[in-house]
Amino acid sequence: MAMTLVAGVDEAGRGPVIGPLVVAGVLLDEEDMARLHELGVRDSQLLTPSKRIDLHPKILRLARRHEVVQLSPREIDQYVLNGQRLRKLNWLEAVSMARVIRRLRPDVVYVDASDVRASRFGEQIRALLPFEVEVVSEHFADRNYPIVGAASIVAKVHRDRAVEELRKKFGDLGSGYPSDPRTVQFLERWGAEHGSMPSFVRKSWKTMRRLRGGAEAVHRSSPPVR
Repeated sequence: MAMTLVAGVDEAGRGPVIGPLVVAGVLLDEEDMARLHELGVRDSQLLTPSKRIDLHPKILRLARRHEVVQLSPREIDQYVLNGQRLRKLNWLEAVSMARVIRRLRPDVVYVDASDVRASRFGEQIRALLPFEVEVVSEHFADRNYPIVGAASIVAKVHRDRAVEELRKKFGDLGSGYPSDPRTVQFLERWGAEHGSMPSFVRKSWKTMRRLRGGAEAVHRSSPPVR
């Protein structure tokens, strides 16, 4: 009897104004799912950075495969600014998750839904897949299913590393979230010195409308409502 392959897919970095959005997927044999509990895998947001770093290689060793898609601020801006209704940030995430799923080719996949209608998000993903797969799309899937929690850890560690590289190169840019005063100060300082924002900043975020150097680059609020 063939072994059932189960995948979890999640993202990290939806809200920040700085850095990439990362979508990750983890594929396991169904019989190995219980080992995620034993490792203490949970939603990445419920874990400390050191715990995520500790779990990351353990998850990759346990997994049959894992896949990561990194979306640049430019890609995000294109969808946020130019996408039609229901074809904006949520759609970009659905497309990216489908891309990950196509590479993993699971029998069943659990995804953390970003759409207010979780079922619609799942249907969008399913329509983008060239093979039959059971798609379970739910809100808080990263908390309810360890396999999605594992994907969230992989995505979060990958994004944290990308932001850390930016920090090493450009200095203290804070957490990258618009609510972080250090991030706002970094953007204000950059705008004053350069007159425009760097490529690692999402210019479609409404934060940019309030900052010097960002007004000419964006004419819409952000991110769009789901």
